[in-house]
Amino acid sequence: MADSAAFTHVCDALESATSFSRIEARGTIRLALKSAGLAASSVTPEQIQVVVERVLPLELENRGIPDPESVCRASTRGLAGIAPDVSSDTPESVFRRLGGS
Repeated sequence: MADSAAFTHVCDALESATSFSRIEARGTIRLALKSAGLAASSVTPEQIQVVVERVLPLELENRGIPDPESVCRASTRGLAGIAPDVSSDTPESVFRRLGGS
């Protein structure tokens, strides 16, 4: 399954804001998501924003990134403009739409 647009956005921003390679940035975000019980393929912009604000700073601190809070703020810029992926629908929301309620 493909990664969500929100995941890709945050990974690209993290790679730009740090000395991380593409693989390091994506791996760090995946670990933060895993800590929160979320998957890269279905994470919404709102969910990843919370993960970046609450979980990612410690991950970055553990990796020796200076000023992790600033890096996290930079990584979430533009998230509000990303529409949730259709694939990020929960089973409940799909059935709700199908059932018309």
